Amino acid sequence: MPPQIGYLLPTRERVMEGRPETGSLLDLAARAESLGFDSVWVGDSLLARPRHDPLTLLAAAAARTQKVMLGTAVFLPALRIPVVLAHQLATLDQISEGRLVLGAGIANDLPNIRAEFAAAGVPFDGRVGRMMEGLRLCRALWTGKPVNWEARWPVQDGMLAPTPYRPGGPPIWMAGSVQAAVERAGKYFDGWFSIEPSLVRWREQLSQVQQIVREAGRDLGKFTAAIYVTLAIDEDEARAEQRINAFLENYYAQPASVIRRRQACYAGPAAGLADFLEGYAKAGASHIIVRFAGDPERQLDLLAGLRAQLG
Repeated sequence: MPPQIGYLLPTRERVMEGRPETGSLLDLAARAESLGFDSVWVGDSLLARPRHDPLTLLAAAAARTQKVMLGTAVFLPALRIPVVLAHQLATLDQISEGRLVLGAGIANDLPNIRAEFAAAGVPFDGRVGRMMEGLRLCRALWTGKPVNWEARWPVQDGMLAPTPYRPGGPPIWMAGSVQAAVERAGKYFDGWFSIEPSLVRWREQLSQVQQIVREAGRDLGKFTAAIYVTLAIDEDEARAEQRINAFLENYYAQPASVIRRRQACYAGPAAGLADFLEGYAKAGASHIIVRFAGDPERQLDLLAGLRAQLG
């Protein structure tokens, strides 16, 4: 089966350009749906990489679209109070009528991200445990039954309403390529979200996470394997390379060579892109989320034209 294709809205880029207006972003979401994309995604950050609030923006995108899945790539649950988050996500799932996917992660260990956690009053070094407990509490509240919780966030006979549109709440895809993240995804969540640049390594990790899913007695047919890639499509390969390198350095304030060792990227002509994406598809990717290094309208059209070649 061909993989589903998703598109990441350029929320961070627009804020960096001094163009925070949301109308054009929502137009891109609607355009992606009209071109046959399967999902639309937004990133998350409070202060480290300023951008629009993902849940608020996705609520607006839900009102502008009808079919596409709407997801976070990726959200940082540890920065939020889970009772509030459970309520927000349940409402968003109702607005979208069950189209929400929560891509979640723990964030990289970088000075600006540590500062972001400190500003939110959240201990950075305890973020994994905080995330895991918070998501368990969300899922408990999403049942609509009374919840009694004695841990970081004490809850006494708490009942959430409304519950999500989908029974049990939106699927959660766990991001990360380190061993602990792979194990968390396979044992506890509905999908695995990776940015691994090496196809060989990605295939090995997918095999590992699938084995973990089986050993946990979970249904592998309901588990999603997703890859997130950054693209610069241009028939002039040198120009594409220049564009993607400039994009990454501006976005992360780090050398492009460092970022490209950590994240899956492609720069070059459309024909080569088809082979690049097909490699992940054949390796077992069930969902491919793309981010464009500039020029989103043109590149959306180009990628839409390649859909038939994937599978």
